[in-house]
Amino acid sequence: MNDATPTVLIQGASRGIGLALVEALLASSPAMPIVATCRRPAAATALTELTSQHGARLSVLSLDVTDEGSIMRAAQILLAQGRRLSLLVNCAGFLHEEGIVPERRLAEVEAEHLQRAFAVNAIGPLLVAKHCAPLFEREARSVLANLSARVGSIGDNQLGGWYAYRASKAALNMLTRNLSIELRRRYRGLICVALHPGTVDTGLSAPFNARIPATRLFSPARAARQLLAVIARLDDADSGKFLAWDGSHISW
Repeated sequence: MNDATPTVLIQGASRGIGLALVEALLASSPAMPIVATCRRPAAATALTELTSQHGARLSVLSLDVTDEGSIMRAAQILLAQGRRLSLLVNCAGFLHEEGIVPERRLAEVEAEHLQRAFAVNAIGPLLVAKHCAPLFEREARSVLANLSARVGSIGDNQLGGWYAYRASKAALNMLTRNLSIELRRRYRGLICVALHPGTVDTGLSAPFNARIPATRLFSPARAARQLLAVIARLDDADSGKFLAWDGSHISW
């Protein structure tokens, strides 16, 4: 396969915002090839169903952001196919899992939790950028968007707590800023941004949504539409910035 049509790559697409982005793009951009990645494609039933509906237009690849080898292999497949990216969105994120919850105070901080959060939320997206950068065109407009979170803003932090998640998202913001500087030297049309999707009703946020007003809790579909609208409006001056779901700037 040699696909000269610009391709969208959604990393972390088996559920939540990533899956909603794939669905929104399939509905709104009928000619655009989409590559969705996840750790276990065979278990990603929603992506399998979408593939059966949309055929070769949607491809699913195995990619685990905590395994650089799997990132490299996915990028090599896309390079061999002649893909060229117009948009890459890093969606995979980690806040909690069985036995690990966000820290409310210093005494709850554990090295394993910190390492897991940094591996998924910061190091993983950076390694995806490392291996997928050659897929961007040298001159054409393209976007690398990393899904961050407002709680990763140092200037906006008034509550404390959530040490691992806050710090790993703050690290992602710095890495995004770095990418915007270095990659622009080689890919003149590339815009790198960190995006806050708002509070979205997904498994990641579910344990913490009870106190969120309904007007501030977005469905994944709504969050995807809002993020794609922000991405569509980006210009060169936005590269290296931290933007919210409505396009407003968030302090570092």
